[in-house]
Amino acid sequence: SPMPCWATIHEPSLPSGGPSTISFDSINCHFYLNTNTSYCYCDDELVCFRDLKPGARHHYLVVPRTHVGNCKSLRKEHIPLVEKMEEMGRSVLHKKKVTDLDDIRMGLHMPPFSSVPHLHLHVIAPASQMSITSLRNYGPQSYWFITVNRSKQKLKK
Repeated sequence: SPMPCWATIHEPSLPSGGPSTISFDSINCHFYLNTNTSYCYCDDELVCFRDLKPGARHHYLVVPRTHVGNCKSLRKEHIPLVEKMEEMGRSVLHKKKVTDLDDIRMGLHMPPFSSVPHLHLHVIAPASQMSITSLRNYGPQSYWFITVNRSKQKLKK
């Protein structure tokens, strides 16, 4: 299960609201983060933290420490990684006392609609309370969001 750890967040040298850099042992990517959000869950392979612009009350990003471009970069050999990302997402929701795991959305953005060039799994709950904007970005009708289950099905083919 994920263990709490601290991430180093550097103040952006960009205008207010620009991306912050979040650095872990072997990852240095740009994520749109609240600079107050330094707490996350992590293990040897993954890091999880709250999304800056949450689509629902719970909205986390699960990120691999090793670089993987995006969901189009995934290959069959990445299935265990995707499954571990999903497992961490569920574990974090459990730790955050989310009990209805049928009312969640977990998935990946499809290029070119991914603003970050590093694989990240969106973990959102409760899905039934997402705003119209969130539904457009992460909902069942979104053309640029693929659920983790659909992603795994495609990789297995």
